[in-house]
Amino acid sequence: MSDEVGGVSYAAAGVDIAAGERAVELMKAKVARSRRPEVVDEASGFAGLFDASALTRYERPLLATSTDGVGTKVMIAQALDRHDTIGLDLVAMVVDDLVVCGAEPLFLTDYIACGKVVPERIAAIVGGVAEGCRIAGCALLGGETAEHPGAMGPDEYDLAGAGTGVVEASRLLGPDRVRPGDVVLGLASSGLHSNGYSLVRHIVKAAGLSLADEIPELGRTLGEELLEPTRIYARDCLALADAVEVHAFAHITGGGLAANLARSLPPTVDAVLDRGSWTPPPIFEVLAGHGKVPQAEMDKTFNMGVGMCAIVAADAADAALAVLRERGVPAWVLGEIVAGTGQARL
Repeated sequence: MSDEVGGVSYAAAGVDIAAGERAVELMKAKVARSRRPEVVDEASGFAGLFDASALTRYERPLLATSTDGVGTKVMIAQALDRHDTIGLDLVAMVVDDLVVCGAEPLFLTDYIACGKVVPERIAAIVGGVAEGCRIAGCALLGGETAEHPGAMGPDEYDLAGAGTGVVEASRLLGPDRVRPGDVVLGLASSGLHSNGYSLVRHIVKAAGLSLADEIPELGRTLGEELLEPTRIYARDCLALADAVEVHAFAHITGGGLAANLARSLPPTVDAVLDRGSWTPPPIFEVLAGHGKVPQAEMDKTFNMGVGMCAIVAADAADAALAVLRERGVPAWVLGEIVAGTGQARL
């Protein structure tokens, strides 16, 4: 039966197709800014197309893939009603995993589930994804927005993404290249990035804090700090690998510095890190203090100011730091690789 005679409709069930179509129109210009020349315009409307003939310049191209989300950081964006940066976090979590093996990110697709499609909000989220793709050098090739009334509140949403990259087989980075004598470089994070927010929200609630609170140590509100976008390292890491002898990268996400760095080590070496070589940003001390969180718990939950590690040949360390400095990425000598059993030791 039709709406005109009082019958049941999709809209009555809470799904607004027209709002979805308006959201698509609002985001088109932003998505276009992430375009790469390999994107094929004659797509079906159901799938994005990427011209794989671009891979013929590789002798043995290896495709790399990664998928991720941004966890409960979305709840901070929702609480502040600010949605233009959370997409940057999504891209960072995906492409910075890809680049660890030396892969150049080619394209990304996103998925947004929400309780109600508010076109301007969806466009802001996707606009952030598109801007992140532009920064990373990959195309936002497609995506999906799904309205789930009843399963999610009208102001709730979650997002995820999947990316594909390519690396020449002979230039694949990873544990097999790491050896004693290598130097570990730390690349500074922009803050919490997108991990540990369940603990963050617990601390905020237990300590009676508000996202609107001005925190002197931070120089801004707590909400502004917690919503700081994740740094996107992809192009910086690729430039570094082109310029100097890089053996491995490690993306420091959930689990902290030691656990993530260990994933990039062979079982015959350890990474010995110097905790005194850097000072974590103030947000970590603020959280530890208000939450009375032990150092060991902080270390295994947060990046503590190190968002990415690069393991380079000893004689390449100075040149590597110079490359990163020129690219505006704060970096320093974090430690060294010694004979061991595959552990990262702080």
